[in-house]
Amino acid sequence: MKTTVLAATLLIPLVPALAAAQPAAAGGADVTFTRDIVPILQRSCQSCHRAGEMAPMSLVTYEEVRPWARSIRNRVVAREMPPLHIDRHIGIQEFKDDPSLSDEEIALVAAWVDNGAPRGDPADMPPLREFPDAAAWQIGEPDLVIRYPAMPVPAEGPDMFGAVYSPLELENDRYIKAIQHRPVGDGSRRVIHHALSFAVDQDEFTQMPSVSGHFLMEYASGKNGEVYPEDSGVLLQAGKKMKLDYHLHPVGEPIDAVMELGIVLHPEDVTPRHIRWSKQLGQHVTDIDIPAGTVVRRDGYTMMNKAARITAFQPHMHALGRYQCLELIYPTASTPMQTEVVSCAHFDSNWHLVYNYADDAAPLVPAGTILHIISWHDNTAGNRANPDPKNWVGNGRGRTIDEMAFAWIGWYDLTDEEYEEELAARKARRAQQGAATAGQQ
Repeated sequence: MKTTVLAATLLIPLVPALAAAQPAAAGGADVTFTRDIVPILQRSCQSCHRAGEMAPMSLVTYEEVRPWARSIRNRVVAREMPPLHIDRHIGIQEFKDDPSLSDEEIALVAAWVDNGAPRGDPADMPPLREFPDAAAWQIGEPDLVIRYPAMPVPAEGPDMFGAVYSPLELENDRYIKAIQHRPVGDGSRRVIHHALSFAVDQDEFTQMPSVSGHFLMEYASGKNGEVYPEDSGVLLQAGKKMKLDYHLHPVGEPIDAVMELGIVLHPEDVTPRHIRWSKQLGQHVTDIDIPAGTVVRRDGYTMMNKAARITAFQPHMHALGRYQCLELIYPTASTPMQTEVVSCAHFDSNWHLVYNYADDAAPLVPAGTILHIISWHDNTAGNRANPDPKNWVGNGRGRTIDEMAFAWIGWYDLTDEEYEEELAARKARRAQQGAATAGQQ
C-alpha cells in the first residue's frame, strides 16, 4: 500500500510482460472444459456472454466456446476479461461483486487452451446456470423506473449535447438505496457516450448541461449500477422532475436512443445515517496537451474538508486514457504530509467501471486529506484504442475525440468522532484476524 507513484508509472509498459508471466497450471494436460473451465465461465463470464446479453458471443456450451478458445486465453491472461481492471500490484484489492479470476483460474484457462481445449467427460458438466431475464436490472427490481424521451441520433454528424425531461412519480421525499442507468436496446448503447441524471425544479427547462439541480448518477459505456452501503443513501425529493443531460455520438446509422433510470428506495420510514455523495474530483490542473506519439501524465487535486469513508473509485478518461491512480495525501500535525496510493486501474473507454470498495477495505480519511488523481494518456500507435496517433489531442467540452482526466469518487462524510471510532474498530478487527491466522499456522 506504500507503493510510490513513480512505481505506478513504470507499470504501464510492463503490462504485456506481466500477462506473459502467468503461472502454469499443475497437471495442465488434465484440464478439461466440462470439469474445470465451465465453473469459471458460469461465475465470471456468462452473465454477459449469453444469448440476448451485451457481449458479442455466448460462452455457455462447449460448441459456443471452442471457436473462441485462443481469444479467451489471450484476454484472460492479459486480465482484460472479465472486466475488472484494477492493478493487482498496488493498493486495495478487496471490492464488492468482483468478477475477476484468481491467478490459479487464469492458469487453468491458459493450460486448457494450450493443451488443445479438450471437452472432457460430459458427465462432469455442471447444470446450466440459471440467469434472470437478460433485461433484468443489476440492482434488483426498482421501485421507480424513469423512462426518458427518445433522443434521435442521425447516421452522421457532430457529437450531440442536450437534455430531456421526465416526470417523477413520487408522493413523499425518499432516500435512494441503489440506482442504475439502462440504455434500451443495443443501438442506444452504441450512441450514448455518457449521460447524467438530475432531480430538478419543475420550472427548469434548459437544453444546456445542468449547473443546478440535485445530481443522482452518471452513465458511461459499460458502467455498472451503484448499490450504496446499508447506512447511507441519496435524498430524492418529491415535487421535482427528472432531467437527463446527454452526450450522443453518431455511429453510421440513424438511431432513436432511449435511456431508463432504475431506482431502489429505502423504506419510507428510514432515514439513512449518512448521505452518500458522487462527484467528479481531481480534475486535471493544467490543460491536457497530448502531442502525437507521446504518453502524457496529468494531475488533479481535491481536498476533503470533512473526514470521510471513500466507497467507490471510477476513473474517467476517453480513448487515449490508459491508467489512473488515486493517491491520498494525509494531513499530520507534527510530520510532513504522508501519502498512500490506494488504487490504480488500467483504463478501457468501453468499460467505465465503478470499483466499489469492500466495507472493511474502504479508505477512511481524516479531514484535510487531499485526493490526488494521476492520469496517463497514450497517443501512440501502441494504444489500440487510439483513433489517430498522428494527431494532437487536447481537452474540450467533452466530445468523444477530446480528452478528460478526473475520477468519479463515491463517499460519505464522517464526524471526527465517527472517523476515530471507525478507524479504531477496523484496527481491532484486523488485529483479531491476524491473531486468528497466526493461530492456524
